[in-house]
Amino acid sequence: MDPLFKVKEAFKAGVLPEKVYSLIEERFPITVEGINRVEKASGINYPIAYVDPSIIVTSNDPNSFQYGILFARTIPLVLEDKLQVVIQISAPLVAYGLKGTIHAILAHEFLHFLELIRKVSKMEMLSDEISSNLFENVYADETRLFEPKAVFKDRTLLLHITKKFPSGFRDFKLEDKVIKNWIEKKLPTSNITLDSNIMKISANSLAKIKINPQFVKLIENLEEKSKKIRKKKYY
Repeated sequence: MDPLFKVKEAFKAGVLPEKVYSLIEERFPITVEGINRVEKASGINYPIAYVDPSIIVTSNDPNSFQYGILFARTIPLVLEDKLQVVIQISAPLVAYGLKGTIHAILAHEFLHFLELIRKVSKMEMLSDEISSNLFENVYADETRLFEPKAVFKDRTLLLHITKKFPSGFRDFKLEDKVIKNWIEKKLPTSNITLDSNIMKISANSLAKIKINPQFVKLIENLEEKSKKIRKKKYY
């Protein structure tokens, strides 16, 4: 799979200007470097990832002035009783994000990937709960993920994650660039409500999914490490 396939198609269709397309293509190696870095720091292969030629804007409701920008998403797919996780990376992140920001977001989505595998392996839930407002959603996101220190052996990467995700991701400079250079210029933008950004796996599909037992064991070990780190944090 060509990770830039959709971006190239959008450019050919005239949806993306040549200047923007060239910038995405020029800066894409930073994303590849980030994926390789996450793999090296964790010892685990990164799931399939691709760049989507749009930005996702999410809010509590369509009439709300409060909104957030989703720079990447972790998407689960069930194909022939196998779980395939795909990381969707927004084109504006690739075009305008600083190296540290891009790598931090890629690492954060990787934690979502691990959490998803953990939940599916334990059949904990059929759908990922989502809260009704942005603040509560950020809090839930931070409390249910694996502790970065339990997963990554890269001090600089951990520092990037800590700086970018102290209580949910915010990078005001990046957001300003995306608003000015992408959203206000009417480039591809998807508006969704928070309750639509949810994974749904039926009970029947969940029961049939097969996950490598060794990977499940690895996830369990990371979960135990995360619990110990959280215990030290709070006590």
